[in-house]
Amino acid sequence: MKGLLATLILLAMGLPAWAETSPSADELLQRMDTLYQQNSAHAVMSMTVVTPDYERTMQLESWSLGLDFALVKVLEPVRERGVATLKRDADMWNFLPKINKVVKVPPSMMMGSWMGSDFTNDDLMRETSWTEEYAVTLSETDTTYELQLTPFENTVTVWGGMTLSIRKDNLLPIEQRYFDEDGREMRVMTFSDITDFNGTELPATMRLTPLNKDDQYTEVNYQQLEFDTDLTTDFFTLQNLRRRN
Repeated sequence: MKGLLATLILLAMGLPAWAETSPSADELLQRMDTLYQQNSAHAVMSMTVVTPDYERTMQLESWSLGLDFALVKVLEPVRERGVATLKRDADMWNFLPKINKVVKVPPSMMMGSWMGSDFTNDDLMRETSWTEEYAVTLSETDTTYELQLTPFENTVTVWGGMTLSIRKDNLLPIEQRYFDEDGREMRVMTFSDITDFNGTELPATMRLTPLNKDDQYTEVNYQQLEFDTDLTTDFFTLQNLRRRN
């Protein structure tokens, strides 16, 4: 979930030294690229999916290590407890406790919905940083920095471009917009509810709205978020994927 569930390697506790001056486009993109993970992270969050036909909320717990390792488990509702997703490098698996089965997610399913939300499997699977995948240009208003991202020719992505709006006063994101190859705006992510997580201020709420679906969105709210946890690659195993706690 890159949005949702995706290395805060470069973000120190508080604002980096260059925030006192004028950051470059690359510096801003590096910061946005790794905003919710650092070297390692552990989080508890809710995810609410709203459609014209129904509304459902799940409680999730996640662990991540850089861009290469992530584990997300459903805590509630009880009937879905234990449903989980594991990412290791370029591989991704889902565990379905009702049938006690681990299912590997094939490349053909990368644009499929993740856990019934507006996030896709591809959102969880990003393996490289935006600075390696996109050319970035910077403009600004009185209160915001505006980043325009254009994929490099060899970048594998479904998006023809993205824009990011960032507050100048605290260098936190306001919104992120996604465009298809024809330049049509397809979805928007908004960031709100700035919260202090053990000394690191971040937006606690993210809402992803698909613009081709009426009255539909997915909202993630972080209740707990801690960085630099005692995690190693040995934690991200198929055995832990199956463990229901």
